[in-house]
Amino acid sequence: MDFDVLVIGGGAAGLMAAGTAAMYGADTCLLEKNEKCGKKLFITGKGRCNVTNAAPINDFMGQIPGDGRFLYSAFSTFNNEDLRELLRQQGVETKVERGGRVFPVSDKSSDVLRALSDYVSNCRSVQYNSKVKELIIKDDAVCGVVLASGKKITAKAVIIATGGMSYPQTGSDGDGYRFATAAGHSIVTPKPSLVPLETVESWPKEVMGLSLKNVALSACNQNGKVLYQENGEMLFTHFGLSGPLVLSASAHLRDYEHNRYTMTIDLKPALSCEQLDSRILRDFAEEKNKDFVNSLDKLLPKKLIPVIVRLSAIGPRKKVNEITKEERTRLVKLFKELTLTVKRPRPIAEAIVTAGGVNIKELVPKTMASKKISGLYFAGEVLDLDAYTGGYNLQIAFSTGYLAGKSAAEAALDLI
Repeated sequence: MDFDVLVIGGGAAGLMAAGTAAMYGADTCLLEKNEKCGKKLFITGKGRCNVTNAAPINDFMGQIPGDGRFLYSAFSTFNNEDLRELLRQQGVETKVERGGRVFPVSDKSSDVLRALSDYVSNCRSVQYNSKVKELIIKDDAVCGVVLASGKKITAKAVIIATGGMSYPQTGSDGDGYRFATAAGHSIVTPKPSLVPLETVESWPKEVMGLSLKNVALSACNQNGKVLYQENGEMLFTHFGLSGPLVLSASAHLRDYEHNRYTMTIDLKPALSCEQLDSRILRDFAEEKNKDFVNSLDKLLPKKLIPVIVRLSAIGPRKKVNEITKEERTRLVKLFKELTLTVKRPRPIAEAIVTAGGVNIKELVPKTMASKKISGLYFAGEVLDLDAYTGGYNLQIAFSTGYLAGKSAAEAALDLI
């Protein structure tokens, strides 16, 4: 079976690559090893699918910890507004929410997946349950693939869009790294990003399941340098910390082996230390004979009170009118600087995205083509490219997928 372009992987990048290659006139085949495409896309954004961000495209570079300059051509060829227009043409309107996050108006990732599936409808073939065993490479050029079944499919160009190693249940199990290595490419060691964090302290287990809203979180390295600081929502778990703020912070923590990171929670970011002290004094004054352990209901979630009481080193049964100024100062500091030490990130299988992947220095940024093997292209999370939360990672997938699809089609049809 002969094609102009073969795309391996039916996720965000693969769907975009296949649809674009077909749109540019290439006889295209999309190979997906699952029974359907877009499994990871379907669960992103808690099923709402944060497809991109509305920020000016030049601002995207500041959201990419690595070499964002590599993406200039991809973003120039297909940017966030292009994506929203493509979705609009496929019947999916989008909206902008807090932080510039863009979602479908319906809040359904299934609508985005349907739109992308419609976009690839011009492909000659979409083959499900088609696991690729290896690339066929002759004379430093790719000319097809061998499926796990032993069947061979030939093509003038092959795009690897297999994803990283996060959420392996969706099909991202590192296959793309194996194909890339066989083609002579080097792999930057994959690591988890946008991932929950385990803490040295065990007390989060006591409050597991507790979600904190409207708090401030700061992440610092061992030298005290603030790497991340933001207000929002977070979650305590049996192993440590999770939730939107923690996942975002984790993207800034890149070297757990040589750094001792800390996470500091400000439970009352809207109040200064002086204002908080006055508030505590006012609460204490209302019921002077109350035990300390029973005096914090207006300030803290019930589940967190025993932990704060213990960490304050103030006797739980001490009457509030007996608490000293020094003890109160200590309590205020605890509210404003509740600090935990990061032990390690959770396994890469629990990460939203993978940091690391195919070395982008070995690719042509204007086409997403391999510098080592003719006819070979890469797109999406398989690359050593990742970004912070907010829709940036999906835009990287869509932009690199579009550019790879366009470039592969033009090369296969001798248009360049």
